[in-house]
Amino acid sequence: MDFSEEGLELKEIQRLEGHTDRVWSLAWNPTSSLLASCSGDKTVRIWQRFSSTSSWHCKAVLEETHTRTVRSCAWSPSGKLLATASFDATTAIWELIGDDFECVSTLEGHENEVKSVSWNASGSLLATCSRDKSVWIWEVLPGNEFECFSVLQGHTQDVKMVQWHPTMDVLFSCSYDNSVKQNRTLGLIMIIEVFVLYSQIWAEDGDSDDWHCVQTLVMTDTFESCTNGHTSTVWALSFNPEGDKMVTCSDDLTIKIWETDNITMQGGEGCAPWKHLCTLSGYHVRTIFSVHWSREGIIATGAADDAIRFFVESKDGLIDGPLYKLQLKKEQAHDMDVNSVQWSFGENRLLASASDDGTIKIWELETLGNFRSEGKK
Repeated sequence: MDFSEEGLELKEIQRLEGHTDRVWSLAWNPTSSLLASCSGDKTVRIWQRFSSTSSWHCKAVLEETHTRTVRSCAWSPSGKLLATASFDATTAIWELIGDDFECVSTLEGHENEVKSVSWNASGSLLATCSRDKSVWIWEVLPGNEFECFSVLQGHTQDVKMVQWHPTMDVLFSCSYDNSVKQNRTLGLIMIIEVFVLYSQIWAEDGDSDDWHCVQTLVMTDTFESCTNGHTSTVWALSFNPEGDKMVTCSDDLTIKIWETDNITMQGGEGCAPWKHLCTLSGYHVRTIFSVHWSREGIIATGAADDAIRFFVESKDGLIDGPLYKLQLKKEQAHDMDVNSVQWSFGENRLLASASDDGTIKIWELETLGNFRSEGKK
Protein backbone atom coordinates (compact mmCIF):
# COMPACT_ATOMS: atom_id res chain seq x y z
CA MET A 1 0.00 0.00 0.00
CA ASP A 2 1.30 3.46 -0.94
CA PHE A 3 0.71 5.47 2.23
CA SER A 4 2.35 8.53 0.66
CA GLU A 5 -0.89 9.14 -1.23
CA GLU A 6 -3.05 8.87 1.88
CA GLY A 7 -3.64 11.16 4.82
CA LEU A 8 -3.04 9.76 8.29
CA GLU A 9 -4.54 10.87 11.58
CA LEU A 10 -3.39 9.75 15.03
CA LYS A 11 -6.27 9.28 17.45
CA GLU A 12 -5.68 8.91 21.20
CA ILE A 13 -7.61 5.90 22.49
CA GLN A 14 -6.62 5.84 26.15
CA ARG A 15 -4.16 7.31 28.63
CA LEU A 16 -2.77 4.79 31.12
CA GLU A 17 -1.64 6.12 34.49
CA GLY A 18 -0.16 4.43 37.53
CA HIS A 19 3.62 4.72 37.29
CA THR A 20 5.10 7.30 39.66
CA ASP A 21 8.22 8.02 37.59
CA ARG A 22 9.17 8.15 33.92
CA VAL A 23 8.16 5.18 31.76
CA TRP A 24 11.14 3.85 29.84
CA SER A 25 9.97 0.94 27.74
CA LEU A 26 6.93 -0.95 26.44
CA ALA A 27 6.36 -4.47 25.14
CA TRP A 28 3.23 -5.94 23.55
CA ASN A 29 2.60 -9.60 24.26
CA PRO A 30 2.77 -11.48 20.91
CA THR A 31 -0.04 -13.91 21.74
CA SER A 32 -2.50 -11.90 23.86
CA SER A 33 -3.80 -8.41 24.57
CA LEU A 34 -1.28 -7.78 27.36
CA LEU A 35 1.03 -4.76 27.34
CA ALA A 36 4.03 -4.47 29.69
CA SER A 37 5.55 -1.16 30.80
CA CYS A 38 8.59 -0.47 32.97
CA SER A 39 9.60 2.61 34.85
CA GLY A 40 11.99 4.56 37.00
CA ASP A 41 9.67 3.74 39.92
CA LYS A 42 11.32 0.24 40.01
CA THR A 43 8.12 -1.51 38.89
CA VAL A 44 6.70 -3.24 35.84
CA ARG A 45 3.01 -2.91 35.09
CA ILE A 46 0.97 -5.36 33.06
CA TRP A 47 -1.98 -3.84 31.24
CA GLN A 48 -4.85 -5.89 29.83
CA ARG A 49 -7.57 -4.94 27.39
CA PHE A 50 -11.21 -5.60 28.29
CA SER A 51 -12.85 -7.25 25.28
CA SER A 52 -16.27 -5.88 26.24
CA THR A 53 -15.23 -2.21 26.41
CA SER A 54 -11.94 -2.26 24.43
CA SER A 55 -10.33 -0.32 27.29
CA TRP A 56 -7.13 -1.18 29.17
CA HIS A 57 -6.70 -1.65 32.90
CA CYS A 58 -3.75 -2.56 35.10
CA LYS A 59 -3.78 -6.32 35.62
CA ALA A 60 -0.66 -6.59 37.77
CA VAL A 61 2.20 -4.58 39.28
CA LEU A 62 5.52 -6.44 39.42
CA GLU A 63 7.49 -4.95 42.29
CA GLU A 64 9.88 -5.72 45.15
CA THR A 65 12.24 -7.58 42.82
CA HIS A 66 14.24 -4.81 41.18
CA THR A 67 15.85 -2.25 43.51
CA ARG A 68 16.48 0.43 40.89
CA THR A 69 14.99 1.71 37.62
CA VAL A 70 13.57 -0.96 35.29
CA ARG A 71 14.88 0.14 31.90
CA SER A 72 13.66 -2.49 29.43
CA CYS A 73 11.11 -5.29 29.09
CA ALA A 74 10.48 -7.97 26.46
CA TRP A 75 8.09 -10.91 26.09
CA SER A 76 9.31 -14.27 24.85
CA PRO A 77 7.96 -15.33 21.43
CA SER A 78 5.57 -17.75 23.14
CA GLY A 79 4.20 -14.90 25.26
CA LYS A 80 4.69 -16.97 28.42
CA LEU A 81 7.78 -15.28 29.85
CA LEU A 82 8.61 -11.63 30.43
CA ALA A 83 12.21 -10.43 30.83
CA THR A 84 12.92 -7.16 32.61
CA ALA A 85 16.29 -5.38 32.70
CA SER A 86 17.20 -3.04 35.53
CA PHE A 87 19.76 -0.50 36.64
CA ASP A 88 20.36 -2.82 39.63
CA ALA A 89 22.53 -4.88 37.21
CA THR A 90 20.07 -7.80 37.04
CA THR A 91 17.57 -9.18 34.56
CA ALA A 92 14.45 -10.81 35.98
CA ILE A 93 12.37 -13.50 34.26
CA TRP A 94 8.65 -13.52 35.05
CA GLU A 95 6.03 -16.18 34.34
CA LEU A 96 2.25 -16.04 34.67
CA ILE A 97 1.40 -18.83 37.10
CA GLY A 98 -2.31 -19.02 37.79
CA ASP A 99 -3.47 -15.43 38.10
CA ASP A 100 -0.15 -14.04 39.32
CA PHE A 101 3.17 -13.19 37.74
CA GLU A 102 6.09 -14.76 39.59
CA CYS A 103 9.80 -14.08 39.25
CA VAL A 104 11.16 -17.49 38.26
CA SER A 105 14.78 -16.54 37.56
CA THR A 106 17.22 -13.68 38.13
CA LEU A 107 20.20 -13.25 35.78
CA GLU A 108 23.32 -11.70 37.26
CA GLY A 109 26.71 -10.92 35.80
CA HIS A 110 26.75 -7.40 34.40
CA GLU A 111 28.87 -5.00 36.43
CA ASN A 112 26.27 -2.22 36.44
CA GLU A 113 23.08 -0.97 34.78
CA VAL A 114 21.39 -3.35 32.34
CA LYS A 115 19.92 -1.20 29.58
CA SER A 116 18.09 -3.60 27.25
CA VAL A 117 16.89 -7.18 26.85
CA SER A 118 15.77 -9.12 23.75
CA TRP A 119 14.68 -12.68 22.86
CA ASN A 120 15.63 -14.36 19.60
CA ALA A 121 12.91 -15.56 17.21
CA SER A 122 12.73 -19.09 18.66
CA GLY A 123 12.94 -18.04 22.30
CA SER A 124 16.03 -20.18 22.84
CA LEU A 125 18.39 -17.24 23.41
CA LEU A 126 18.20 -14.04 25.40
CA ALA A 127 20.48 -11.02 24.98
CA THR A 128 21.22 -8.29 27.52
CA CYS A 129 23.43 -5.21 27.36
CA SER A 130 24.80 -2.81 29.91
CA ARG A 131 26.63 0.38 30.76
CA ASP A 132 29.60 -1.92 31.39
CA LYS A 133 30.05 -1.92 27.54
CA SER A 134 29.25 -5.62 27.22
CA VAL A 135 26.54 -7.73 25.58
CA TRP A 136 25.65 -11.06 27.18
CA ILE A 137 24.04 -13.99 25.38
CA TRP A 138 22.03 -16.35 27.58
CA GLU A 139 20.89 -19.84 26.60
CA VAL A 140 17.38 -20.73 27.76
CA LEU A 141 17.39 -24.16 29.44
CA PRO A 142 14.53 -26.34 30.74
CA GLY A 143 13.00 -25.41 34.08
CA ASN A 144 13.45 -21.65 33.56
CA GLU A 145 17.20 -21.98 33.89
CA PHE A 146 19.50 -19.59 32.00
CA GLU A 147 23.18 -20.09 31.25
CA CYS A 148 25.55 -17.42 29.93
CA PHE A 149 26.51 -18.52 26.43
CA SER A 150 28.88 -15.72 25.49
CA VAL A 151 30.02 -12.25 26.55
CA LEU A 152 30.69 -9.74 23.74
CA GLN A 153 33.13 -6.93 24.45
CA GLY A 154 33.19 -5.08 21.12
CA HIS A 155 31.69 -1.75 22.17
CA THR A 156 33.82 0.99 23.68
CA GLN A 157 31.00 2.77 25.52
CA ASP A 158 27.59 2.29 27.14
CA VAL A 159 25.44 -0.16 25.11
CA LYS A 160 21.92 1.22 24.79
CA MET A 161 19.96 -1.55 23.05
CA VAL A 162 20.10 -5.14 21.81
CA GLN A 163 17.74 -6.50 19.18
CA TRP A 164 17.61 -9.87 17.43
CA HIS A 165 16.89 -10.18 13.71
CA PRO A 166 13.23 -11.22 13.23
CA THR A 167 14.01 -14.53 11.51
CA MET A 168 17.69 -15.37 12.03
CA ASP A 169 20.04 -15.76 15.00
CA VAL A 170 21.74 -12.45 14.25
CA LEU A 171 22.02 -9.96 17.09
CA PHE A 172 22.33 -6.19 16.78
CA SER A 173 23.40 -3.73 19.46
CA CYS A 174 23.37 0.07 19.64
CA SER A 175 25.86 2.09 21.61
CA TYR A 176 27.07 5.40 22.97
CA ASP A 177 30.15 4.87 20.77
CA ASN A 178 27.89 5.82 17.82
CA SER A 179 27.80 2.28 16.50
CA VAL A 180 25.50 -0.53 15.53
CA LYS A 181 27.01 -3.98 15.83
CA GLN A 182 25.71 -7.18 14.27
CA ASN A 183 26.60 -10.58 15.70
CA ARG A 184 26.07 -14.08 14.34
CA THR A 185 27.18 -17.49 15.55
CA LEU A 186 25.82 -20.98 16.31
CA GLY A 187 28.10 -22.65 13.79
CA LEU A 188 27.71 -19.88 11.21
CA ILE A 189 29.86 -16.90 10.36
CA MET A 190 29.47 -14.10 12.90
CA ILE A 191 29.59 -10.51 11.73
CA ILE A 192 29.73 -7.20 13.56
CA GLU A 193 29.14 -4.01 11.62
CA VAL A 194 30.34 -0.85 13.32
CA PHE A 195 29.83 2.73 12.21
CA VAL A 196 32.73 4.34 14.06
CA LEU A 197 36.09 5.91 13.30
CA TYR A 198 38.09 2.72 13.18
CA SER A 199 37.96 -0.70 11.54
CA GLN A 200 37.88 -4.16 13.04
CA ILE A 201 37.89 -7.56 11.38
CA TRP A 202 37.56 -10.59 13.60
CA ALA A 203 37.36 -14.28 12.74
CA GLU A 204 35.58 -17.24 14.24
CA ASP A 205 37.59 -19.87 16.08
CA GLY A 206 37.31 -23.12 14.17
CA ASP A 207 35.77 -25.34 16.86
CA SER A 208 34.46 -22.60 19.10
CA ASP A 209 30.90 -21.36 19.61
CA ASP A 210 32.19 -17.93 20.58
CA TRP A 211 30.95 -14.84 18.77
CA HIS A 212 33.62 -12.85 16.92
CA CYS A 213 33.73 -9.77 14.74
CA VAL A 214 34.67 -10.48 11.12
CA GLN A 215 33.63 -7.26 9.43
CA THR A 216 33.51 -3.57 10.18
CA LEU A 217 32.00 -0.73 8.21
CA VAL A 218 34.52 2.08 8.49
CA MET A 219 34.06 5.80 8.80
CA THR A 220 37.45 7.31 8.05
CA ASP A 221 38.79 10.80 8.61
CA THR A 222 39.31 11.14 4.86
CA PHE A 223 35.83 9.79 4.04
CA GLU A 224 37.32 7.19 1.71
CA SER A 225 35.10 4.42 3.03
CA CYS A 226 31.65 4.26 4.66
CA THR A 227 30.69 7.79 5.70
CA ASN A 228 27.05 7.03 6.40
CA GLY A 229 27.19 6.09 10.06
CA HIS A 230 25.59 8.05 12.88
CA THR A 231 27.70 10.79 14.42
CA SER A 232 26.30 10.51 17.95
CA THR A 233 24.65 8.00 20.30
CA VAL A 234 22.55 5.34 18.53
CA TRP A 235 19.48 4.78 20.71
CA ALA A 236 17.38 2.19 18.94
CA LEU A 237 16.79 0.10 15.82
CA SER A 238 13.97 -1.85 14.23
CA PHE A 239 13.43 -4.15 11.24
CA ASN A 240 10.83 -4.26 8.52
CA PRO A 241 8.68 -7.44 8.49
CA GLU A 242 10.84 -9.15 5.86
CA GLY A 243 14.02 -8.49 7.81
CA ASP A 244 15.91 -7.13 4.82
CA LYS A 245 15.73 -3.50 5.93
CA MET A 246 16.65 -1.86 9.23
CA VAL A 247 16.03 1.60 10.63
CA THR A 248 18.22 3.23 13.29
CA CYS A 249 17.74 6.44 15.28
CA SER A 250 20.24 8.65 17.01
CA ASP A 251 21.17 11.64 19.12
CA ASP A 252 22.43 13.16 15.85
CA LEU A 253 18.75 13.92 15.01
CA THR A 254 18.61 11.52 12.05
CA ILE A 255 17.07 8.18 11.24
CA LYS A 256 18.84 5.94 8.77
CA ILE A 257 17.56 3.13 6.58
CA TRP A 258 19.82 0.15 5.84
CA GLU A 259 19.32 -2.95 3.68
CA THR A 260 20.86 -6.39 3.22
CA ASP A 261 20.46 -9.50 1.08
CA ASN A 262 18.36 -11.93 3.10
CA ILE A 263 18.73 -14.70 0.52
CA THR A 264 22.50 -14.73 0.92
CA MET A 265 22.27 -14.74 4.72
CA GLN A 266 19.64 -17.47 4.89
CA GLY A 267 21.37 -19.58 2.24
CA GLY A 268 24.52 -19.99 4.32
CA GLU A 269 26.66 -18.25 1.70
CA GLY A 270 28.12 -15.90 4.25
CA CYS A 271 26.86 -12.75 5.90
CA ALA A 272 25.67 -10.18 3.43
CA PRO A 273 26.67 -6.70 4.59
CA TRP A 274 24.16 -4.07 5.58
CA LYS A 275 24.33 -1.10 3.23
CA HIS A 276 23.11 2.43 3.79
CA LEU A 277 19.99 3.32 1.76
CA CYS A 278 19.10 6.81 2.92
CA THR A 279 19.20 9.27 5.79
CA LEU A 280 16.16 11.22 6.95
CA SER A 281 17.30 14.50 8.45
CA GLY A 282 15.69 17.84 9.19
CA TYR A 283 12.57 16.35 10.76
CA HIS A 284 13.68 16.10 14.40
CA VAL A 285 15.04 18.93 16.52
CA ARG A 286 15.91 16.89 19.60
CA THR A 287 17.20 13.37 20.35
CA ILE A 288 15.28 10.45 18.80
CA PHE A 289 14.94 7.80 21.50
CA SER A 290 12.76 5.17 19.83
CA VAL A 291 11.89 3.84 16.40
CA HIS A 292 9.59 0.98 15.37
CA TRP A 293 8.67 -0.38 11.93
CA SER A 294 5.09 -1.65 11.56
CA ARG A 295 3.97 -4.72 9.63
CA GLU A 296 2.41 -2.37 7.09
CA GLY A 297 5.67 -0.53 6.53
CA ILE A 298 5.05 2.60 8.61
CA ILE A 299 8.01 3.83 10.68
CA ALA A 300 7.13 5.54 13.99
CA THR A 301 9.61 7.58 16.03
CA GLY A 302 9.49 8.99 19.55
CA ALA A 303 11.72 11.91 20.51
CA ALA A 304 12.75 14.38 23.18
CA ASP A 305 10.58 17.10 21.61
CA ASP A 306 7.48 15.29 22.97
CA ALA A 307 6.29 14.40 19.45
CA ILE A 308 5.58 11.20 17.54
CA ARG A 309 6.33 11.09 13.81
CA PHE A 310 5.39 8.65 11.06
CA PHE A 311 7.47 7.98 7.95
CA VAL A 312 6.41 5.99 4.89
CA GLU A 313 8.06 4.84 1.69
CA SER A 314 7.18 6.85 -1.38
CA LYS A 315 6.96 5.31 -4.83
CA ASP A 316 8.48 8.44 -6.35
CA GLY A 317 12.12 8.56 -7.35
CA LEU A 318 12.72 4.80 -7.34
CA ILE A 319 15.44 5.20 -9.97
CA ASP A 320 17.76 6.49 -7.25
CA GLY A 321 16.49 4.04 -4.66
CA PRO A 322 13.72 4.07 -2.06
CA LEU A 323 12.50 7.41 -0.80
CA TYR A 324 11.04 7.79 2.67
CA LYS A 325 9.10 10.85 3.71
CA LEU A 326 7.41 12.30 6.76
CA GLN A 327 3.69 11.54 6.55
CA LEU A 328 2.45 12.75 9.92
CA LYS A 329 3.76 14.55 12.99
CA LYS A 330 1.82 14.49 16.27
CA GLU A 331 2.88 17.54 18.26
CA GLN A 332 2.73 17.31 22.06
CA ALA A 333 1.89 13.62 22.01
CA HIS A 334 3.11 13.67 25.62
CA ASP A 335 3.99 16.41 28.07
CA MET A 336 7.63 15.34 28.17
CA ASP A 337 10.15 13.16 26.23
CA VAL A 338 8.72 10.19 24.33
CA ASN A 339 10.96 7.27 25.32
CA SER A 340 9.27 4.40 23.49
CA VAL A 341 6.89 3.78 20.59
CA GLN A 342 5.70 0.25 19.88
CA TRP A 343 3.27 -1.11 17.27
CA SER A 344 0.87 -3.82 18.44
CA PHE A 345 1.24 -7.39 17.16
CA GLY A 346 -2.51 -7.89 16.95
CA GLU A 347 -3.73 -4.75 15.23
CA ASN A 348 -1.87 -3.06 12.39
CA ARG A 349 -2.68 0.50 13.37
CA LEU A 350 -2.50 0.29 17.18
CA LEU A 351 0.48 2.08 18.73
CA ALA A 352 1.60 2.49 22.35
CA SER A 353 3.89 5.27 23.54
CA ALA A 354 5.68 5.89 26.85
CA SER A 355 7.04 9.11 28.26
CA ASP A 356 9.01 10.91 30.94
CA ASP A 357 5.65 12.31 32.04
CA GLY A 358 4.92 8.91 33.64
CA THR A 359 2.10 7.96 31.30
CA ILE A 360 1.45 5.45 28.54
CA LYS A 361 -0.85 6.29 25.67
CA ILE A 362 -2.66 3.97 23.29
CA TRP A 363 -3.16 5.40 19.83
CA GLU A 364 -4.92 4.34 16.64
CA LEU A 365 -3.53 5.49 13.30
CA GLU A 366 -6.41 6.14 10.91
CA THR A 367 -6.38 6.65 7.15
CA LEU A 368 -8.15 9.75 5.84
CA GLY A 369 -8.13 8.78 2.16
CA ASN A 370 -6.47 10.24 -0.94
CA PHE A 371 -3.94 12.79 0.21
CA ARG A 372 -0.63 14.22 -0.95
CA SER A 373 2.04 14.45 1.71
CA GLU A 374 3.91 17.74 2.06
CA GLY A 375 6.74 16.16 4.04
CA LYS A 376 10.35 16.98 3.27
CA LYS A 377 12.13 14.80 0.75
